[in-house]
Amino acid sequence: MKKRWYRRFLVIVLLFGIFVGGGLSIQSVNRLYLKEEVSSQTVSNDLLILGGMPIGIYMETDGVMVLGTETIEGADGLQYEPAKHLVKEGDYIVGVNEQPVSNKKELLEIVKHLTKEEVILKVRRSKEVIEVKIRPVKVTEKEYKLGIWIRDNAQGLGTITFLTGNSEFGALGHGIHDVDTNELLDITNGTLYETSIKDIQKGKSGNPGGMEGIIVYNRYNVLGKISKNTESGIYGTVDKIGSLFSEQTPMEIGKKEEIQTGEAMIRCAVDGAVKDYEVKITKIDLFCKEINKGIVLEVTDPELLELTGGIVQGMSGSPIIQNGKIVGAVTHVFVQDATKGYGIFIENMLKNIE
Repeated sequence: MKKRWYRRFLVIVLLFGIFVGGGLSIQSVNRLYLKEEVSSQTVSNDLLILGGMPIGIYMETDGVMVLGTETIEGADGLQYEPAKHLVKEGDYIVGVNEQPVSNKKELLEIVKHLTKEEVILKVRRSKEVIEVKIRPVKVTEKEYKLGIWIRDNAQGLGTITFLTGNSEFGALGHGIHDVDTNELLDITNGTLYETSIKDIQKGKSGNPGGMEGIIVYNRYNVLGKISKNTESGIYGTVDKIGSLFSEQTPMEIGKKEEIQTGEAMIRCAVDGAVKDYEVKITKIDLFCKEINKGIVLEVTDPELLELTGGIVQGMSGSPIIQNGKIVGAVTHVFVQDATKGYGIFIENMLKNIE
């Protein structure tokens, strides 16, 4: 479910005369206005305000992420791969020749002024920062290439799970990974935006389907800030509480030991309104090795099955409710059976709340 949730955007690093369009597409959107406002300050530590609403997500990586290297043809007609075995997918470029780099635009601005001399890249690999020397390849009289594919942001939509009494939110229930490298994205900051669902591709065997929304990336539609991207979800703070949670009622937190196989509900907004839909919890693994797959569930609600075919991309983060308590969130769909999927224990998500 976490695959292909955001737009793929690849850019090859060039050294002269290259300009890469990195602007965001701005489109119209129908804002989600709710009637009454609820103050998060009234929520105790044992209660959460439930989500279930779609959110637009934009995140910037901490440095420029390396997706891979490429063979390029030099001006002499020979083939070169200058960065092979020097950088690898999942690395983050954070500096060039002693100049710091935080995003793709800065990197391209620096490298287009370089000459044929060796380039010293400062690269973060896991938690270690190393220096890598690469000699650019001349491809035309005024153009050099490094042959590195990069990305510096991620965009998409998902579902917000909860809000705490300190205006902190949790969403998705799984981390955001790069679509090409499958590495968990190391982010420096991110933003929540209003979004509206325009279409739904129903899930079926071999194709999980998905929700299609429109996001306007401007300051008027900002809902909050994203500060963490972890294997158990994304986290941050909500500034416009009334725009998301005004019609939600605080709910008690259910511990994983309280969960039972059998009837439950999930809360989502696949048809424009937040609703609860019937599901069945079929398996509970209290000691699951994967942090976001402790619950197995099946959609049984006829209305939701008609609308979506089951669980679709974009529903990640939909709260799971049982016996009047929030016990988890939907995280993944079974690719071969869209009616079934995984969920994360709410306790695992709350570990990321400070």
